[in-house]
Amino acid sequence: MKYYTRNIEGILKQAALQFRVLVLTGMRQTGKSTLLQHLFQKTHRYVSLDNPRDLKLAQEDPELFFDEYKEPLIIDEIQYAPQLLSYIKMRADKPGKRERFILTGSQQFTMIHNLRETLAGRVAIFHLLPMAITEAKSATQNYLFRGINGSYPELMVRPNHDAERWFGSYVSTYLEKDVQPFYRLEKITHFRDLLFLLAARSSQALNYQSLSNDLGVSIQAVKLWVSILEISQVIFLLRPYHINLGSRIVKSPKVYFTDIGLVNYLIGNKSKIALTRGAQAGAIFENFVIQELLKHYFNLGLTPPLYYYRTNNGLEIDIIIEEKAGVIRPCEIKLTKTPNSSMVNSIERLRNLSKSKKLSILDGCIISLVDKSFPLTKTARAYNLKEFLSVI
Repeated sequence: MKYYTRNIEGILKQAALQFRVLVLTGMRQTGKSTLLQHLFQKTHRYVSLDNPRDLKLAQEDPELFFDEYKEPLIIDEIQYAPQLLSYIKMRADKPGKRERFILTGSQQFTMIHNLRETLAGRVAIFHLLPMAITEAKSATQNYLFRGINGSYPELMVRPNHDAERWFGSYVSTYLEKDVQPFYRLEKITHFRDLLFLLAARSSQALNYQSLSNDLGVSIQAVKLWVSILEISQVIFLLRPYHINLGSRIVKSPKVYFTDIGLVNYLIGNKSKIALTRGAQAGAIFENFVIQELLKHYFNLGLTPPLYYYRTNNGLEIDIIIEEKAGVIRPCEIKLTKTPNSSMVNSIERLRNLSKSKKLSILDGCIISLVDKSFPLTKTARAYNLKEFLSVI
């Protein structure tokens, strides 16, 4: 299979020299194993705990496991053998070279956070989402292609693949291998139904009560299931930006998927026309922009400084990027090739509200489908997504 360079490669190489344990998380099929073997094949041995023989050895005799697999070592799917972590800690504390262990696994297991606590100063944790629009060949970079085919590496290198069948298998595998073995949910079919409901409400504020009513389960169950989806990086919850500007701020997060190909599979969108003219076209494009912004920051090794702003009196900004404390860049997302100055009205309202506050508002942005960026007003500019990613 053809290998495409990933934007996160540089920061991973740097971290491997600085930290004794490097952890790369992400949903299955995002390319974690392929990436690490490509980067570190000359310096690290590789073992996958998907292999039943190696898993049995790791679970039953960790000492013998590490006798057989000498460090520096990449251990893939570490969540299946959590007992290895205490042995990794002991070995990471030994003097000598820093690049000892690289671990991969899905984000749903809490041991990653335990590892961060027990190996403070020794571990660096990174997240790999599906391929960014700057990581694949030009034919697979556009919004319409990604909407139908998604952004997972296998679908990028095989653009004629049956995406609908692929996503169907993907969802089943996720439930069977990444959810049920770790959470033992009694109502796994309801959990699956939640995926479909959230896809239909992507880019909207999360309403636990409404989801609870539709599923016929408790709010507590819905909150648990949403947290599982968030931790395993199927979805991302965009939190509101909290600053006192004189109006009551809506507190609910907005829900986005980390891949719009999965969204369209779940809601049954099969045509490119639905991505530009369908009832959910605007919401899906908004989701697309958010997913690519997440990848941009994760690939830099950064926590995404992304928020939204909405008040009860009708002021709403799609994205607030906090570039540093007290300095924000407001952005609106518009599914159009002809943005106009009226689209920055909300941004100007926010700018006026902030004049008496200790808040610096940078030039606003309209992220759209334009071919080339251009100024809309003295303090706002229209961008396409790739251009915008290059300037933040």
